[in-house]
Amino acid sequence: MLEKIREGSQGVVAKTILILVILSFAFAGVSSYLGSDTGVPAAVVNGTEISEAELEQAFQNERASLEQQYGEMFEALAADDSYMQSIKAGVLDRLIANTLVDQAAIDLGLRVSDEQIKQAIFNEQAFQTDGKFDNERYQAVLRQLNYQPVTFRNMMRVDMTRRQLLNAIVGSEFVLDGEATQLAALQSQTRDISYIAVDSTPFLDSVEVTDEEAKTYYDNNLSRFNSPELVNLEYVELNVDDIAETITVDDAEVEKDYQDNESQYLTPEKRLAAHIYAASGDDDADKAKLAEVYARLQAGEDFAELAKTESDDQFSAEQGGQIDWFEQGVMDAAFDQELFSLQKGAYSNVVKGEFGYHIIKLLDVQPGAIASLDEVKDKIVAQIKAKKALDIFYGLQTQLSDTSYEIPDTLVDTAEAVNKTVQTTGLFTLDNPPAGLDSPNLVKAAFSDQVLNDGMNSDVIELAPNHVVVVRMKEHQQAGTLGFDKVKTNIISRLKQDKANEKARDKAAGYMADLESGTSDLSAELTSVANLERNNQSVDAAITTKAFQMPEPAEGSQSIDTVALGAGYAVVVLNRVNNVTEPESAVVQSVKDALGRQYANSDYRAMIDLLKAQATIEYPVAE
Repeated sequence: MLEKIREGSQGVVAKTILILVILSFAFAGVSSYLGSDTGVPAAVVNGTEISEAELEQAFQNERASLEQQYGEMFEALAADDSYMQSIKAGVLDRLIANTLVDQAAIDLGLRVSDEQIKQAIFNEQAFQTDGKFDNERYQAVLRQLNYQPVTFRNMMRVDMTRRQLLNAIVGSEFVLDGEATQLAALQSQTRDISYIAVDSTPFLDSVEVTDEEAKTYYDNNLSRFNSPELVNLEYVELNVDDIAETITVDDAEVEKDYQDNESQYLTPEKRLAAHIYAASGDDDADKAKLAEVYARLQAGEDFAELAKTESDDQFSAEQGGQIDWFEQGVMDAAFDQELFSLQKGAYSNVVKGEFGYHIIKLLDVQPGAIASLDEVKDKIVAQIKAKKALDIFYGLQTQLSDTSYEIPDTLVDTAEAVNKTVQTTGLFTLDNPPAGLDSPNLVKAAFSDQVLNDGMNSDVIELAPNHVVVVRMKEHQQAGTLGFDKVKTNIISRLKQDKANEKARDKAAGYMADLESGTSDLSAELTSVANLERNNQSVDAAITTKAFQMPEPAEGSQSIDTVALGAGYAVVVLNRVNNVTEPESAVVQSVKDALGRQYANSDYRAMIDLLKAQATIEYPVAE
């Protein structure tokens, strides 16, 4: 469900879920869900505290987002304390900005009505099916986020109030048609060019580099030949998944497990509930209201019609009170107990729930069912393998730990004890551990005194749950400057390429002189490109960039220049600039949208900077 919201929903509710629930938890009052915090706040903004709990929750959400974005690379980033502290500082800055915006909205008297919130939720695509509001979908999303409807609507109110202010600021920005058209015309401009590319490769055979030249280059550029610290590890690895692959399970075991754990394969009974809800906040008034509604039900009035007119849950009221299908144990205890004691079609008396009072009706029942052995056999086999593998793994892990500790100067005995082989990583740096072993814990151990300096086996390192390794140093190369003999070949190749490039440059300069003199007897052929665009992919990027940097030639003349290529040089001739007086409307609109976003972002940053300048922001430090 959340993936669908992330991919397809752009409305107020989806943005509320993504920005405020998933990323920052910056709403006022959300800290109550994180538990009371009696410690020192992370920041105090004009007297409003941002608790450490709020900051930590927002930071963990940001961390999860980065981990999803960077994948395996994130482990290396997370090992850098200074980097993670900078991320946390950015999260706190965002929470402070949100608090300042909320305070400004209150000071301006901005408000959002219940009807506005209701319409926003009804109109949100994330809660619609086939273009219409779907109460079941709405309730399912809230359950997944662990919110009650009243709580969610309160969060909506804060967010929509904040957006009123933001829209008033950034929504007032505009882009003039003239500036958008002018920039679009510039972006749509094309150029007619010709060029001669001089490849330096043919010159490589004709240039020589002496040992003296190579040594001089080495001496003058020692910093280029710094070598990072390198280690080569031996290791013994235990992985429960590898053990599971070696285990076989017979049919008798599967049959016995199925019979012993038949309840695990039961699809639980589900019940479709409806309710009439009272949650004004006045306990006595809510109870009295529903007592009156109950009396009307007893007098024969229709449950669905009463739900539409009397229920405080306006969204289920639109569906005649219908909420959703529930398994036992999902709702709060009082609601759950009453729902699963009703007969189909019956309704309860007034029930006190966690957040208000209910009259509950059971609309329908889906009986539970037991899956057949064939349906769950593969699952059972996997479970048996996993359990047996885990038992074996724990025993081997103990052997791994004990043997590597008792015999700390070799891994041979440890490998024999767990029936594994000693493997090696090859040389790697602190920032580039080998794939599969790129765990911060392993890198930290590899460069620790115990392994690096004392030459001992490491402690058992957990790479992942039930996946461990013990390492020891096989080879260590200190950081330093590589000797001339090790880099001589590379230096000679580089200097030969430089000399070949110089010859290519000289040849290109000769072509340029011939072109400038107007000679018609060129020894090379010009390649012509008409209407070259800025984003052209068929011409070398260096040539395209140079072409759009060159000044427009006078009528009947050319602009000529040279540019370095990856391996060689090129002479670029600008023949004509093709200006666009009326760029396509789609291009103009795209430019206008981009400028609008740029201006709006600048306005937002300026507003936050102003609010910060006028605010009193404190960062208490725990004693």
